[in-house]
Amino acid sequence: MFQTKITKMLGIEYPIVGGTMMWISTPEFVAAVSNAGGLGILASAMCQTREEFTEAVDRVQELTDKPFAVNINLFPTTRPVDNNDYVDILIEKDVRIVETSGHSAPDDLSARFKEAGMTWIHKCVGVRYALKVENMGADVVTVVGYENGGATGRLDIGTLVLVPQVANAVKVPVIGGGGVSDGRGLIALLALGAQGVIMGTRLLTTQEAPIHDNLKRELLNASELDTMLVMRSIGATHRVWANSAAKRCLELEEQQSKFEDIISVVAGANAKQMYDTGDLDAGIVSCGQGVGMAHDMPTVKELFDRMISQASDIAGSLSGN
Repeated sequence: MFQTKITKMLGIEYPIVGGTMMWISTPEFVAAVSNAGGLGILASAMCQTREEFTEAVDRVQELTDKPFAVNINLFPTTRPVDNNDYVDILIEKDVRIVETSGHSAPDDLSARFKEAGMTWIHKCVGVRYALKVENMGADVVTVVGYENGGATGRLDIGTLVLVPQVANAVKVPVIGGGGVSDGRGLIALLALGAQGVIMGTRLLTTQEAPIHDNLKRELLNASELDTMLVMRSIGATHRVWANSAAKRCLELEEQQSKFEDIISVVAGANAKQMYDTGDLDAGIVSCGQGVGMAHDMPTVKELFDRMISQASDIAGSLSGN
């Protein structure tokens, strides 16, 4: 059940995509998502060199024979990156699915994706941007509503409106997200016109998620009220878990502090310290409102199987079966 254009196009069992998460979408976690029947996506931005990126791709291929994707990051970074180097390696390693995300569409890379025969997924924030990348040759577009964790974009549109609007506007399949935490969210997004769902926050509280148990326990105890928006003042709005680092970031923004002072709080290295050591105030963690729906710590496979079972039961009840 729930075979869609996305499952057929990507060669996956379930129409579920694991969202790219910095320092979390490691080779091991990506393989866990793919082996569970979804699509794992490796975060290339974690890799500092060509050699490190090559090793990461090799590691995923060692751990799974299932389809996986690699994310090419188009957001501004403190470390200059030539994404063409990453694309060279994807072609060399015969990686068949690539995801891009960022403030702008990858004009310089899209032709290379098509020439290499890759399936290209682009993550964007609204109808206008989805239409643009469709015209550039994107095979799939991903959109997530305002409830989601991480980058929320500039439009502040909820999932219930955003997904059907984009699905109506484009001809390519749409992956939708924003608050998806269980089978109810899965079937709701399919009903809205998506061909698959993307989820991140719920995956943080799986057994395989590479974050400290201290953080997992805090997230399991969090409610839908325990997130906040930060970095809007610098044009990079993110929804994050409302810990002391996030609150400090917001204070600095309200004080119109220097860009450098804000970045010193939200730097990725701080988040990695939190993930590794369990220091819950070391940095910020992207976290959607769906965190309030996470109450246990299953394996990724247990979570996906449960989602599909629940969605199937709902579909049956709606049809009177």
